[in-house]
Amino acid sequence: MNDLVLHEHVTGPRGERVLVRRSARRRRTVSISRREGDLLIAIPATFSARQERQWVTKMVDQLVSKEARRAPARRSDDALLRMAREVSEAHLGGRAHPTSVTWSSRQNQRWGSCTPTDGTIRLSHQLQGMPDYVVRSVMMHELVHLLVPGHGPEFKALMANYPLAEKAQGFLDGVSWAKHLPEHGGEVDGGAEAGDGAAGEAGVEFAEGAGETPAPAQSVQRAR
Repeated sequence: MNDLVLHEHVTGPRGERVLVRRSARRRRTVSISRREGDLLIAIPATFSARQERQWVTKMVDQLVSKEARRAPARRSDDALLRMAREVSEAHLGGRAHPTSVTWSSRQNQRWGSCTPTDGTIRLSHQLQGMPDYVVRSVMMHELVHLLVPGHGPEFKALMANYPLAEKAQGFLDGVSWAKHLPEHGGEVDGGAEAGDGAAGEAGVEFAEGAGETPAPAQSVQRAR
């Protein structure tokens, strides 16, 4: 495998690193695939630096559009509140009483935040499209903070009631690492947060001018 080059100016739809590999065997095709939590873009070795930048942006945008078409509809705020009450009942004996749960596009450095004095919870819009157990784990984190400040023994004991907390934390840690976000931390009443990881190997391949032509787990488009 040829050396991989990290493109720091662009990230994937879930904060993945974007790595580029030049291939002498490629002539006119460019491909993008998911590998071990990163996005891997393969381009012809003859591409100029300008062509490389253009095609990296193009391929990531294509992937974002393609995955957006497949993504489930965004949960409404009412649906989030119902989820919060379900999680509280199932794992906290109904002790936490959230008054509202909303998506927030202002939380780019934390997964969630809460205000215990009024029972409000805010979840980062970056959680949209992530697995249900991950969203529920962040919800659980904020529900516990409605009851307990800080991350001491009592917090950890209550958080342990959610059986997929560790698995969800691993998923979020992978996303945080890819986006260079803090793994843990945050504050109550302004942001108590829980801290995509690996994805499948299926890829998408595009070649300009030819539209999308089915190939094994890929689509093809030719570069000019």
